[in-house]
Amino acid sequence: MPTLTKLYSMQEASEHNSAGDCWIVVDGKVYDVSSYLEEHPGGDDVILQVTGKDATDEFEDAGHSKSARELMETFCVGELDPSDIPQLEVVSEKQKGYIPEKLVDLSKQYWAAPVAVVGISVVVTFLYLRNK
Repeated sequence: MPTLTKLYSMQEASEHNSAGDCWIVVDGKVYDVSSYLEEHPGGDDVILQVTGKDATDEFEDAGHSKSARELMETFCVGELDPSDIPQLEVVSEKQKGYIPEKLVDLSKQYWAAPVAVVGISVVVTFLYLRNK
């Protein structure tokens, strides 16, 4: 589905990181909030901390109202280029069991230490109770 907005890379968005030129990224959309800094109810410093970055987590954590979300849309200048977003690595079925198998191998290899501790504890307890 073609987009009707301009596409920006995260690098391009991060270059706009000052009070006079302040861009943030929220949910894959790029917003130029330079003109809104002084009006922001939480103060301009809150926005300036995340300018030029992906501010999705901070925006969601603040619990913005529906009207705030609608107002934010007026500052939208584009979207992040989907090819610029890092992709998650797909793990094959073979790789899923790799770590547990390694743990099983280690537990088989190092079984002597716990057994020795338990054995020594039993002997010491037996000797202690025998001398009483």
